[in-house]
Amino acid sequence: MPSRREFMKAAGLGGAALAGGAVPAAAGQGEAGPPAYAARDFSRLVGTAGFSETLLKNHFALYQGYVANTNRLLESLAEMGRAGKLAAPEAAELRRRLGWEWNGMRLHELYFGNLGGTKALDPAGKLGRALARSFGSVDAWTKDFKAVGTMRGIGWAGLVEDGAGGRLFNIWANEHDGGHFAGAVPILILDVFEHAYLVDYGLKKADYVEAFFKAVDWAAAEARLE
Repeated sequence: MPSRREFMKAAGLGGAALAGGAVPAAAGQGEAGPPAYAARDFSRLVGTAGFSETLLKNHFALYQGYVANTNRLLESLAEMGRAGKLAAPEAAELRRRLGWEWNGMRLHELYFGNLGGTKALDPAGKLGRALARSFGSVDAWTKDFKAVGTMRGIGWAGLVEDGAGGRLFNIWANEHDGGHFAGAVPILILDVFEHAYLVDYGLKKADYVEAFFKAVDWAAAEARLE
């Protein structure tokens, strides 16, 4: 039976894709269907207090790899569809991989999108009031979120909104495509994979989380509330 690596190779995704690194976006994608995803420019974040230029640029490059891999996987699946091979095991493996790459793309966009702020959260604002309703107070939420962010392991910490239940939750997503709450809207996303802080903070994850809180763009997070 072919291995997972052999499946990926057969579909045109080599070692760079398996490692999460960048691969060239498929040429011509978008000519007969939706346009390819384009990596967003987050260079405005360079100079953010607590985040070195080296750390940020490395992180941007990693994000760009997820965008490229997402495009390549979608094009590979489209090609398999045109060839009538969507029932093949190779197609199933690519679909499983797509969740990882696509979520990696979107989570990074949410993370970078809620960075770059310089002001503290306003407890009397829309987000502050929503946090108080769900957690009792902004301080109680902050302690809870930081506890999630400093858990052992790699993944994502997030504040999400359950519109159906009318409340906010702090969640831990272990890997890009595991641990998400169905239907919940991301409000604040914190990357706690080691690449997000190791260059600047070594193993001091708690110091990184503190720096993150000082750099949150609370207006961006509040705008995500439904």
